[in-house]
Amino acid sequence: MADSGSVSSSSLDSASVATADQVQNAARGRGQALSSESSRSWRDIFWSIVFIIHLIIVGFVLVILGLNRFKKSNRLQIDKFTNTIMENRVGLTEDYWPLFALAGGVGTLLGWTWLFLLGSFANHVMKISVHILTTYLAVISVLCFWGQLFFWGVAFASGAGLQFLYVISVIDRLPFTLLVLQKAVTMVSGLPEVIRVAYTFMIVMLLCMGVWSFGVAGIVASSMGDGGRWWLIVVFSISLFWVGAVFCNTLHVIVSGMVFLVLCHGDGESSSLPSKSLVLASRYAVTTSFGSICYGSLFTAAIRTLRWEIRGIRSKIGKNECLLCCVDFLFHLVETLVRFFNKYAYVQIAVYGKSFNRSARDAWELFQSTGVEALVAYDCSGAVLLMSTIMGGLIAGTCSGIWTWFKWKDKVSMVACTATLMGMIMAGLAIVVVESAVTSIYICYAEDPLLIHRWDIEFFDQMSEMLHQRLQHRSARAREVLTQYRFDSRREELAQA
Repeated sequence: MADSGSVSSSSLDSASVATADQVQNAARGRGQALSSESSRSWRDIFWSIVFIIHLIIVGFVLVILGLNRFKKSNRLQIDKFTNTIMENRVGLTEDYWPLFALAGGVGTLLGWTWLFLLGSFANHVMKISVHILTTYLAVISVLCFWGQLFFWGVAFASGAGLQFLYVISVIDRLPFTLLVLQKAVTMVSGLPEVIRVAYTFMIVMLLCMGVWSFGVAGIVASSMGDGGRWWLIVVFSISLFWVGAVFCNTLHVIVSGMVFLVLCHGDGESSSLPSKSLVLASRYAVTTSFGSICYGSLFTAAIRTLRWEIRGIRSKIGKNECLLCCVDFLFHLVETLVRFFNKYAYVQIAVYGKSFNRSARDAWELFQSTGVEALVAYDCSGAVLLMSTIMGGLIAGTCSGIWTWFKWKDKVSMVACTATLMGMIMAGLAIVVVESAVTSIYICYAEDPLLIHRWDIEFFDQMSEMLHQRLQHRSARAREVLTQYRFDSRREELAQA
């Protein structure tokens, strides 16, 4: 008996060792995909060309518009094209440029502070953003009404109401969401080289904003009427949004690649990590995968935000069948779009060098086939991080808006809106490092749960338990819908009989 027991024990140990070796070899195989030169080819080149051409054209136009009012009114004689259709006003670029400089400086300061406090107070900052954003929006609404800006007062009041309803609708999800964010923060704070890359991206983005704000200051100071100025500001704001999204998603790809390597190799200090892995990840992000990043940056942010709002509304509709039918139509439409445009595509881009559409499709099919999509849908980490980003933008916009109020009350809306966008982009660049870690954790959990198990056993158990609960919840809902459908069909048959 003793001999058979020892044989069984030794066999079990051998099997577990073999399994561990297989997992480690598979993980290293995935990690080597990032460092493989042969698997990399240029993807979505058309969109990278479009982005670069757009950047050159927009930059040139912004410089011209800024110079036309710099130090001298109508320096380049542009006003002769607008005099007959728009009103004449006197203003200089340097009158408004400092207001945008304040917004960029506040946004950068907030972003750098976030990165500096990443390892200790990041979770507290995210909790504060979730709970205080509604109050901050309401306060800004009151200030707008007090300043007789009724449109913006109603807009911010509506935003406060929607934010409050969304938080109420997902309040039960926040504990799990904050757990995932805490683990992501722990992961990223252990990669100081990634934090340095984020600082660098923020500096480069700040330089781009210097050119952008120079041109927009020229637009605000131009002889055009309010209608013409607003249209130009909207066009250039869309351009800045795309540029900011490209910067954020390029950083997203770099961080995702590094986090994926850490999870595959078990330790960021492991000697098994490929040499110069950060250099490789950065090089791929700005060369072969840059077109895919430019393409995805056009759509992912808007679709993600719409999806969060629809999910929050859908969960609180109740039994209003008419409204539920309309929301379900929108929900399925957005879910179809998410299949082709989702943030998890950037992890696939970072690791395997795929095109954006293929990466998004493969990531979504991976979640669907493993059931992890139920966990991803339950998690609200993206929405919580977006709240922190919006909070940073609102603070920057408020600072510039208050300064503008004391100098030019009729320019408050223009300056504050553009300043808010600048602040959101700078804060978003800092926050994207955590979002990248979250997406990488979910992709690794779907591909091989043992990767998470090797990294943090307790976190693996918590994720597995929550996934089991969500799958059970979905099964119960499916049975309830099927039962109701059968009951309704039977009732119709009896009525016809």
